[in-house]
Amino acid sequence: MANRTAEKLLRIFLGELDKLGSKPLYEEIILAAQRRGLAGVTVLRGVESYGASQRLHTARILRLAERLPLVIEIVDRPEKIEDFRTALDELLEKAGTGALVTLEAVEAFRYPPRHDWPGGA
Repeated sequence: MANRTAEKLLRIFLGELDKLGSKPLYEEIILAAQRRGLAGVTVLRGVESYGASQRLHTARILRLAERLPLVIEIVDRPEKIEDFRTALDELLEKAGTGALVTLEAVEAFRYPPRHDWPGGA
């Protein structure tokens, strides 16, 4: 049976080529979330987007070298997300590449792994 909780969803929109120093910015964000014990992080790679510059970024075959969008999603308890936002603000300020961050309340339904399933705990 699922465990239902009120949580927060933090989304970070950035580009796959965005860096913090010599490392990809998305990797630095994942490591910062992991250090703070957040429940989990998912990085999604987009196939096409445009942002404030109105410049199209696409994965179409003739434009494979274009900068593709990434969306990082983190779902956790509100207090853990708020704590992480301070670290995220610092990372984004240091990177200086530009990003969009959204935050919304969500209902989460967590299904624990079954112990009789081969991939279970």
